[in-house]
Amino acid sequence: MSGILVGVLLVCAVALRVWRRRGRRAAGEPRPAGGLGPFSGDVGLVAAREVRERFRARIFRVGTLIILVVVAAAIVIPKVEATKAGPQRVGVVGVLGPRLEKTVVASAESVGASVRFSPEPDQASAERALRAGRLDLVIVDRSKIVVNAAIGASDTSTTALLARAVSQALGDAEAVEAAHLSPSQATALSGARPLPVRSLQPSKPTGAAQTTSVIGLILIFVMLSQYNTWILMGVMEEKSSRVIEVLLAAVRPVRLLAGKVLGIGIVAFAQAALIVCFALVLAEAVGSDLLRGTAPLVVASTLLWLVLGYAFYCWVYAAAGSLAERQDQVQTLAFPLSLPAIFGYIMGLTAAGSQNASLFFKVLAYLPPTAPFAMPVLVGLKVVTWWEFAASAAISLACTVAVARLAGTIYRRAILRTGRRVPLREAFARGAR
Repeated sequence: MSGILVGVLLVCAVALRVWRRRGRRAAGEPRPAGGLGPFSGDVGLVAAREVRERFRARIFRVGTLIILVVVAAAIVIPKVEATKAGPQRVGVVGVLGPRLEKTVVASAESVGASVRFSPEPDQASAERALRAGRLDLVIVDRSKIVVNAAIGASDTSTTALLARAVSQALGDAEAVEAAHLSPSQATALSGARPLPVRSLQPSKPTGAAQTTSVIGLILIFVMLSQYNTWILMGVMEEKSSRVIEVLLAAVRPVRLLAGKVLGIGIVAFAQAALIVCFALVLAEAVGSDLLRGTAPLVVASTLLWLVLGYAFYCWVYAAAGSLAERQDQVQTLAFPLSLPAIFGYIMGLTAAGSQNASLFFKVLAYLPPTAPFAMPVLVGLKVVTWWEFAASAAISLACTVAVARLAGTIYRRAILRTGRRVPLREAFARGAR
């Protein structure tokens, strides 16, 4: 885990260095004294303009508020429902006895639940009560336990945990009674320590770790879809309204494009960080188990790949927006561009849900279009080393630089072409302006 954290810090340092170097190269001039490299000058002014416009937009404020409300509901509602659930209703067919009743109560306390016993005349009436929802489980003649719905291996509901605990406890009690052990022997047997278990492979995450991976995937997909569409629409609006002609009179095309994607990227990361911090703080405040056990490394990996994913896709969407002419072409362009992200998102959900990463999925973690969805899942599953993480990030950064250069060329040659949609072949065929 510490090795992957080193990899995350290394990738952040390399990304900053590449960005600074590219900013100086794109500017074609030495870094201004006292500046911040690519974050100063024309690029910084354009980025600041984008940040102000996005933060001031009502749709951004309302959208952020809606997201926070949804996150709060997802955390608070299950906690409230769990509080209202009350004790587990246990039907008893036959005589359980005070000693076994205490055993059942202790088993319930071990899983954080309480029980209320309900004597039943026979098994048939107990099963009818189960189907009607009046009972949660039934103990029949101290020999078997009946529940309404089948309990899967990954079921972590209170009823499932209680059924497993009671089954084990009553089975042990029956074995002790059948062996005719004395009370002191039974006490010694119950206090026996299990043998240590050593595994060759790290354990797979369950519960909160799996939930964190899924939530991280959703966050990355929603953020990339939203902010890349903003870039696409922003470039198209400036081109169709001829505002771009005024802007290009004062700013070079490449620096204008770099400032736009940087400004929107800052807004995206700020919103994502706000949502993550809000969710963690609220879950801790209300005592929710939804995010309990969340590894900081998984959260850091999710935020880092949100940045890397945005850095890769933003240039593609910006170049596509410069090729279009009218607002009704947004969907025509956005859908094919989003197909790799949709594919990576679906594959990531499948791997996170099954907790099994196939060889094909691991390959997707090294392809820049799908790496933002695959690599965080591999980190959550604990099946990736720090150097594999760093290698994937380095590949993504290298491809991002290449895509940025290509997008800058397309943007420079197509942004002033109005009247019709500019074909990609024609954008490459024309000389630079």
